[in-house]
Amino acid sequence: MMLECAIIGGGPAGLNAALVLGRAKRNVILFDINQPRNAVTQESHGFITRDGVTPREFRNFAHQDIRNYPSVKIKEFKIVKVKKESNSIFQLVTHEGEVYLSKKVIIAIGLKERLPNVKGIRNYYGKSIFNCPYCDGWELREQPLVLISENNHATHMAKVLYQWSKDLVVCTNGKKVISDADVQLFNEKGIRIKQQQIIKLSGQDGKLKKVIFEDGTEIDRVGGFVTPDLEQPNNIAQELGCEFSENGGIIIDSLGRTNVEGIYAAGDTTLAAPTQLVIAASEGNRAAMGVNYDLTMEEFN
Repeated sequence: MMLECAIIGGGPAGLNAALVLGRAKRNVILFDINQPRNAVTQESHGFITRDGVTPREFRNFAHQDIRNYPSVKIKEFKIVKVKKESNSIFQLVTHEGEVYLSKKVIIAIGLKERLPNVKGIRNYYGKSIFNCPYCDGWELREQPLVLISENNHATHMAKVLYQWSKDLVVCTNGKKVISDADVQLFNEKGIRIKQQQIIKLSGQDGKLKKVIFEDGTEIDRVGGFVTPDLEQPNNIAQELGCEFSENGGIIIDSLGRTNVEGIYAAGDTTLAAPTQLVIAASEGNRAAMGVNYDLTMEEFN
């Protein structure tokens, strides 16, 4: 059976793309292995009517919506290879060796994140340490917070976090990623900078209590944020010949098209906007409209 569109990735971008294409009566398979980057998240915020929903609940709600449209199927298969068969047909190969053919492909695979190299940080990630203040800043407002950052996002994130809490310590874990001018500016604002290496984090049941440094000093904190490094989770887009931006995102146009005809991208994988659930969902909507438009024009041409 020839698919009109295959969607790789069942996060908010892929799910919303499936919904829109289902409503357009398109023959679609959504490939979703249920390994979201936000799996550790307790609650998702900033999405009107779904504020506070867990990622699992969001996925279940989305699947319920999609089931209303019989032309869309959801399969828990991992796509390991996508190859262009002709100018208008793509071959998708699953981890089990099954082959599917599709006229269009939407890549909505999200991103993979690498946390700062701090002992025990995974024990607190998603419970009292987070990566997005717009998602979790409200719950930590006016509390003593830490920002752990080893990359060049440290300065920007510190300035953003200052809106939620003035009691902020920025820890660079032995890296010099903040300029002397910004260090002075932060000192004037009361933001402390700790450039010593972090030995470990201390707390219980995922609730942070202390940050302990190599010089023996420690600070009391109730939670905080990190700036993970983000990268593509696989080489599918690269092998297809998609172009990437300087920050590593797949380059798309206003309807989600990549430079490879028939290949579209949506959500965090484009790194075209902040990695927010609501933005990823809207990008899925946009890519689906691009797919439907192009299929329609091809039929008339």
